[in-house]
Amino acid sequence: MSNHFKIICVSLALSTTMACSKFVDYNPQEDYQITAENYFTTVDDYQKMVVGTYSPLQWLWGNTMIGDIASDNSVSGGENATDVLGLQQIDDYQITPINSYLTEAWKACYEGINRANYLHENKAKLDFNGKDALYGEVYFLRAYYYFELVRLFGDVPLFVDRRLSASDSRQLQRTPKAEVYKQIETDLNNAIAVLPPTNNQKGRITRYAAKGLLAKVLLYENKFDEAATVLEDVLSWPFTLVDDYNSIFLESGENGPESVFEIQYSNSAPFYDWSNPGRGQGNFAVQHCGIRNLTGSSPYGQGWSINLPTQQLANAFEAGDQRKAVTILDIEAYKNANPGFNITYQVAPYKNTGLYNHKYQPRKGQTSGQVELNYLNNFRTLRYAEVLLIAAEANNRKASPDDAKARACLNRVRQRAFRDNNHDINLSGAALKEAIWEERRLELAMEGDRFFDLVRTGKAAEKITGFQKGKNEVFPIPQQEVDISGLTQNPGY
Repeated sequence: MSNHFKIICVSLALSTTMACSKFVDYNPQEDYQITAENYFTTVDDYQKMVVGTYSPLQWLWGNTMIGDIASDNSVSGGENATDVLGLQQIDDYQITPINSYLTEAWKACYEGINRANYLHENKAKLDFNGKDALYGEVYFLRAYYYFELVRLFGDVPLFVDRRLSASDSRQLQRTPKAEVYKQIETDLNNAIAVLPPTNNQKGRITRYAAKGLLAKVLLYENKFDEAATVLEDVLSWPFTLVDDYNSIFLESGENGPESVFEIQYSNSAPFYDWSNPGRGQGNFAVQHCGIRNLTGSSPYGQGWSINLPTQQLANAFEAGDQRKAVTILDIEAYKNANPGFNITYQVAPYKNTGLYNHKYQPRKGQTSGQVELNYLNNFRTLRYAEVLLIAAEANNRKASPDDAKARACLNRVRQRAFRDNNHDINLSGAALKEAIWEERRLELAMEGDRFFDLVRTGKAAEKITGFQKGKNEVFPIPQQEVDISGLTQNPGY
């Protein structure tokens, strides 16, 4: 296999202390030269390696942008047609196998998988209290990485028993996605069996996160009865929909009462490396979403005018839906409404829509060191609102539909959005299914799911300009994996 799979995991084990503001805080400049023979001898060794297995989640910041830019939710934006070229290709549906964002997604996911497999290889070396639950986190993470891969690329190499080494080059082949999904289900079910319902370290995986992700995976497989069973008790889960939708995406709202799983970011170590900018501890996507040359006393920081919401997305929100203003920042309207801020800014030079991703807009005081690289904003990866919408769809689409429960789950989300009961949905059957799909778009807009939802529901060719049915359901395998590892390419690329 290619050198992207040849990862010595322990050399990348990450230092962490309980005093850190987030359990994933680390100093990327530390380099542990440790071999398997003298590692995994203490509980602390296992704990550090599990934190190291979380770390590649942070490197997947580009996936969230891809999920909206590849859809009808947003455009690439940027300075010109060659700025963030990989995102421009995706936006224009002129996608090639030489795409830095897709290559990084591939590399990051397989690095995470290799780290999880390293822990799996050494599971028997030491027994300790809490070991089973710790390995529940490992198996969740491996499932998450494979889910990202199969959503992006379809059939991908599957390996679970060990890390890959140089001797594995050209030995692995792409595995049918049905088998990859089977392994994802296995890992998540194993995680559910041992994970606790809560964890005193915010951001660590719990049983509810594993159940929510499993139900989402089952939707992608059209296993609606199984998904409904996993979420049978969803209405009594110990989460709440916060009244103020805006508060979810503020720093104070991180890991809040609606959070089922968040990818953690931090700015406690002002490390930066422009040769590999997405692999620090900060959320690099935030800088992309900001407004160019913004000045004044508003709470927002400057950015690069990338991942710009479309007017079509803005028009999709009904009057009175509080989610619109939280999702989309119309900078000119904001400037006119707040003359005291003395705002000036540069209009987005390329593909300007006048709209910006408000959920992940840069905020002053939330970065450090190299400003662009160290924003601390977590990705709200799985919220209780989405779990309710998964349950709604599963109950509506299962063999013997329970539309009453589907409506109950859907309307809880809508009641929060409108702060009343006057916008409840009373549909059933196929009409209810369409309403649930539209609600997913509005609730999760600019959170990276839209493209994948359109593909799995068969609506991508209808909704996305340039989308070719039979080709664009998946992205191309990175060319270096084709050249070095001998993998077959997806059709049409």
